[in-house]
Amino acid sequence: MTSTTSPSDSRRAATPWEDLVASALLGTDRRTPPAPILTPGGEPAVALLDAAALHTVRRRAGLLPARAAQRPEPAPHDGRRPLPEAARRRLAQLLADRSAPPGGGRRGTAPDLTELLPQWLAAANRRGYRAPASVLPALLDAARARTDLRPQALAFAGPRGLWLARLNPEWKFALRGTSGGSALPDARDAEGVRLLWEEGLFAERVTLLSAVRAMDGQAALELLASTWPTERAEERLMFLDSLRTGLTGTDEPFLEQALSDRSRNVRSTAAELLSALPRSAFAGRMAARAATCVSLDRTGGVPAVVVEAPHECDADMRRDGVIPVPPAGRGERSWWLGQLVESTPLATWPVRLGGRTPEEIVALPVLDDWADELHAAWCRAAVRQRDPGWSRALLGPPATTPAGGPGTPSLAERAKLLATLPPAERADRVAGFIAAHGLSEAFQLLGGCAVPWADPLGRAVVDALDIARDAGSYPWSFSGVMGLAERCLHPAEAARLELLTAPPDEPEDASPGAGGYWSEAFQRLVSTLRLRASMLTELAEPPESPDQAEAAERAEVAEAPERSGRC
Repeated sequence: MTSTTSPSDSRRAATPWEDLVASALLGTDRRTPPAPILTPGGEPAVALLDAAALHTVRRRAGLLPARAAQRPEPAPHDGRRPLPEAARRRLAQLLADRSAPPGGGRRGTAPDLTELLPQWLAAANRRGYRAPASVLPALLDAARARTDLRPQALAFAGPRGLWLARLNPEWKFALRGTSGGSALPDARDAEGVRLLWEEGLFAERVTLLSAVRAMDGQAALELLASTWPTERAEERLMFLDSLRTGLTGTDEPFLEQALSDRSRNVRSTAAELLSALPRSAFAGRMAARAATCVSLDRTGGVPAVVVEAPHECDADMRRDGVIPVPPAGRGERSWWLGQLVESTPLATWPVRLGGRTPEEIVALPVLDDWADELHAAWCRAAVRQRDPGWSRALLGPPATTPAGGPGTPSLAERAKLLATLPPAERADRVAGFIAAHGLSEAFQLLGGCAVPWADPLGRAVVDALDIARDAGSYPWSFSGVMGLAERCLHPAEAARLELLTAPPDEPEDASPGAGGYWSEAFQRLVSTLRLRASMLTELAEPPESPDQAEAAERAEVAEAPERSGRC
């Protein structure tokens, strides 16, 4: 075959690719392309593009085939039942729309499908469905892009999802929090457990420790202690944090030893865990210190709480996790006092303060402007010790504003205290707060309520939105609450909300365009609630027969490699 390559083409091909890239990045005005590619009277930029095109064709034509790799092991079996066909189509729709911009503030009446995917995955996992093989690539891509999806997405993907993730470096995140797709040894298999603990990856070891702890807490502590001195500080911290689940008095000796750890973060975490054990020796030591700082003054006409904050942070306090240096803007003594009180068992205070109930204690006046510091520390203690009685006392009546409450100076603390209450009581309190104060301060509180919002909470949210709409309030300030309502209101509220979809009569002082926004927002809310109801109905359809399930599984396996395009 006769070559048709011209001398100029040969000169262009001989120019290093890196020189072309450098000229393209800097621009031909700042860096003249290499001389061999230039033509008399020609444009440098055109010459650069011609040379780049020639290089690209040349490199592709000369590409050698890669060496054949060993075929992967077959995907493991997933014994969960297949999705109903309607639910399968819905999942494909949700995954296809995942690139849409999430969040509130958008306009239009169409539901935001990206915000419904987490709910769909949670519902499918509760019902024990397996992911169709054909959607696994899109499901892993969605989980890669959104960390909030990962727990539910990986649970739904199951063993086949982990198998597929091992074949694509872009999905390696799926292997970090699991055993990499490999089966854990039986927790009673001492040799298998020891081998994985000593040789496994960190994620495998965390999973193994949790599995052993679920069966035998003492054995898990012994396993952790066997390598504790040789672990890195960040690994010791992660292992210690895993003890929060199922924390009992059996963990106390190990946590006491961790108080002497080289890492300050490890010491602080150990102290926090020990303070959640009211009968621990640590809690007793902190209670003794706090008791010398807080007492009852009966000399005046009205009993009051007197605070004498610590004057120093001694070595024993530092050993028990008290951080000596306060953050910027905090005084040393108030910083030390807060750490002592938040680590003290709440049962200490009724005895210390005259046999009073938590409500009576919180209502006592606190002398010398120590009330905010003392109440804030009691709030942290109530959250840490999961004490609903003290939480109720510090929250006060539901209609109380955060600034006017007996012991909750911020909405953040109020939200944490609410989390210690039973779900129904939590919803009732938030509903009362919204009825009294509207939605402007309720967003953080709503985020901690169980989904779907049951009455009276759902009704309180809808009524407050209706009031804001009729008042011509600035509508975009409620976009966050609207977004929550779309995901959290009970779907049955759609019928009641239908009346609010018509554009309202705008007051003279209303924000421009407010009526149209409210109409769109309520239409979107109604359509989203109805879509959520349809999703649940589709997931509740009768499962396929065994023959249909087997045929569907064969089809899934056959089409998965074609659709992944990455294996």
